[in-house]
Amino acid sequence: MRKAVYPGSFDPISTGHLDLIKRASKLFDELHILVSYNMFKKSSFSVNDRIEMINECVKDLKNVIVIAWDGLVVQYCKENNINIIIRGMRNYSDFENEFTLFQYNRDIYPNIETILLMPTTKNQVVSSSAIKELVEFDCSISKYVPKCIEKRIIEGLKKNK
Repeated sequence: MRKAVYPGSFDPISTGHLDLIKRASKLFDELHILVSYNMFKKSSFSVNDRIEMINECVKDLKNVIVIAWDGLVVQYCKENNINIIIRGMRNYSDFENEFTLFQYNRDIYPNIETILLMPTTKNQVVSSSAIKELVEFDCSISKYVPKCIEKRIIEGLKKNK
């Protein structure tokens, strides 16, 4: 069975994230979406809220598992016999970050491979921080978030100001 993990904070999940999830789910028998706690960021949504929103978006993808994790991604991979990490890469600065992570991950778990997926054209500029800023200034986010959770994202971001 080919398994992969797609880690991230998903705060909130965007159309870019969902695009990568759908594409990666076609490549693997089992795709684990790892919702992380990021010690360097203050989250707008709780981990449970993020998991619920992702589950709502992927409910038709039967091979996707959504789980919270507060350790290193490679630790999760080792514990769950997963050798592939999926990462999205929008631009050159993403590449620099991913290249560094790749090196550390390989040092910790030599069997790990990282697959970088490029976003589709319409998702190249989508970021969770941009979504938060658009909501802050009452701009539409309908192009950037899954429709099924758009209202929840707006309400959650306005509440957590």
